[in-house]
Amino acid sequence: MTNNDILRRVRYAFDFNDSTMVAIFAEADFKVTEEQVIAWLKKEDEALFVKMTDTELACFLNGLINTKRGKREGEQPQPEDRLDNNMIFQKLRIALNLKAEDILEILQLADFNLSKHELSAFFRKPGNKHYRECNDQVLRNFLQGVQHQLRPGAAK
Repeated sequence: MTNNDILRRVRYAFDFNDSTMVAIFAEADFKVTEEQVIAWLKKEDEALFVKMTDTELACFLNGLINTKRGKREGEQPQPEDRLDNNMIFQKLRIALNLKAEDILEILQLADFNLSKHELSAFFRKPGNKHYRECNDQVLRNFLQGVQHQLRPGAAK
């Protein structure tokens, strides 16, 4: 999944409008315009599509954490230069304040089964022997489950 795909799916799941998206970026002290957001939300084959960088998506996810949980005291976290699915999954988990059981329930909403041990492997440090890379399928199903949870009547 591309950063643009993730942004589109998060926007749809939470039913954010353009001005809300701009406000979420602002929560991470990152200034964007509605035009930039619209360009990121376009499909790859559409005119005026702009590819979103890892740093831009990290800013959005940090802003989502600040929006949902409130800004933490002191210095704000710096956006990562490189993001992988594990980091994206972790940021979404923090933003939504989810425990392992909550995530497993959300994955069930997307008809995706995962054990608690498999799930915990995604949130370990890369050097840990139990670390496992989160693939696109897991992240896609998680986002789909969030969508089912937040917008039960909507289908995409």
